[in-house]
Amino acid sequence: MARITLIHALRHSPPPIEAAFARLWPGNTLMNLMDDSLSADLAREGRLTPGMTDRFRTLGDYAAGTGSAAILFTCSAFGPCIEAVAADHAAMPVLKPNEAMIEEIVASGAKRIGLLATFAGTLTSMPPEFPPGIEVVPCLAEGALAALDAGDVATHDRLAVEESLKLKDCDAIALGQFSLAHVAPMAADATGRPVFTTPDSAVRKLKRMLG
Repeated sequence: MARITLIHALRHSPPPIEAAFARLWPGNTLMNLMDDSLSADLAREGRLTPGMTDRFRTLGDYAAGTGSAAILFTCSAFGPCIEAVAADHAAMPVLKPNEAMIEEIVASGAKRIGLLATFAGTLTSMPPEFPPGIEVVPCLAEGALAALDAGDVATHDRLAVEESLKLKDCDAIALGQFSLAHVAPMAADATGRPVFTTPDSAVRKLKRMLG
């Protein structure tokens, strides 16, 4: 079993990834690091800044210093910041939140992917992570994240599922936030499409790499 650091920029991210580990690869030591001001800063600035990258690198250094075997980031809007951490710690797996899910989508043969997100920054940062030949249809569930922040899970879920209906003509649907993972069965029932989630895909990849 391994010590794995989970680094979050949204406070809703730990439960779904912890649940995925418990279900798919139990027994590891999980360490949660969080700076939930990062998402607020990104929303305010409207772009990634060198200061944000420095903060990510500090979190990565701390994780490596604890003896972690791997680092998994859970916020999909900070790809270049995560790449900087991966460059700093090339000897260990440093995973973007989406990379394992995207690999599974590509392996499925799907070509037109509906990307459902609750954080607008995800719809800017994530589509370029898909390889050429994959069409990404972005879709924002307006108000869902605010509802989740307020503790209204039912409204979050309803808004997400309603928005997923706009993606029924896609080959598959990708859920862009870890906090959306529990909506997957509801979105699959509503749309009839395969739905991919970031936590399950990430745990499966880490298990292959470290298990």
